[in-house]
Amino acid sequence: MVFGEVAKQGSFTDAAEALGISKSAVSQQVRALEDDLAVQLIIRTTRGLTLTAIGEKILVRSQMIQEQVNYAFTDLVDAQHNPKGPFNITYPHSIETAVVLPAMRKLCREYPGLEPGLNVSDCQIDLVKNNIDLAIRGGELQDSGFKALPLAKITEIFCATPLYLQRHRKTAKNFSLRDLEQHPWISSSWQKSTMSILNLKSQQSHTIKLNPFAKTNTLPTALNMALNHMGIVSLPDISAIPYLRSSELVHVAPDLYGKVWPLYVVHTYQNDKPVHVSRFYELLKQLFANQSVYSAGMTFAFESVIKR
Repeated sequence: MVFGEVAKQGSFTDAAEALGISKSAVSQQVRALEDDLAVQLIIRTTRGLTLTAIGEKILVRSQMIQEQVNYAFTDLVDAQHNPKGPFNITYPHSIETAVVLPAMRKLCREYPGLEPGLNVSDCQIDLVKNNIDLAIRGGELQDSGFKALPLAKITEIFCATPLYLQRHRKTAKNFSLRDLEQHPWISSSWQKSTMSILNLKSQQSHTIKLNPFAKTNTLPTALNMALNHMGIVSLPDISAIPYLRSSELVHVAPDLYGKVWPLYVVHTYQNDKPVHVSRFYELLKQLFANQSVYSAGMTFAFESVIKR
């Protein structure tokens, strides 16, 4: 490619200036090429430079190489500013409706060339084996070679429908620890009936044993069972918020809270993240912040009691 620039400029000096290197470096590169090929490519005269017959052929090849390099750099720049192709993510059911899908919708509007692949699971999925670019995971992370970015914290709360409470002649506020232990409880696969909860009012932690009524492997099923007035359910606050706002669910025993779960974004990129991965992370954080009127306030109060 140095030889091609010399041929284009018709001068070693002008080629050196165009390439941003010294004239001697240009001369050495051309001489090394001629030595490797064992042919003369350039005839140097007092009037300037003339290519030999083989030099003309090598010039065509050098121009083809230069074009391919230019295309490669163009593709790299384009990938940074206009990413295209598959973008595979995995995340738990609890944050799909309120956070992940709105964030993905905005991301695809900004980068229409992306092809999102969504793998929703409450179990941890092998990122490399399943060709996953980004995962959202809850709880303490295991050691790995992946990068983890803090995202948010969610708190488990107890919920039921107004009709369920009416049938049992209860209100949300007069639900006690004893009531939680006696009423039928709908659980997801990761939840255990023996649970540690915090009473914000008394600032005390209690261990209770809930009354298992039904168990399901997905959070949406547990939520739908609760919406069908079948019992109480412990939900991540981010999942419950839309239903609390619409009054389809009621926050039962509002002074009692379950476990706090930290959430992380885990990705497989070791150095600089692609622009769409960084943007997706920003969108996720913004959407969690938009829920802060309800969920972040509960988590802050919860953690304040724990610290005291």
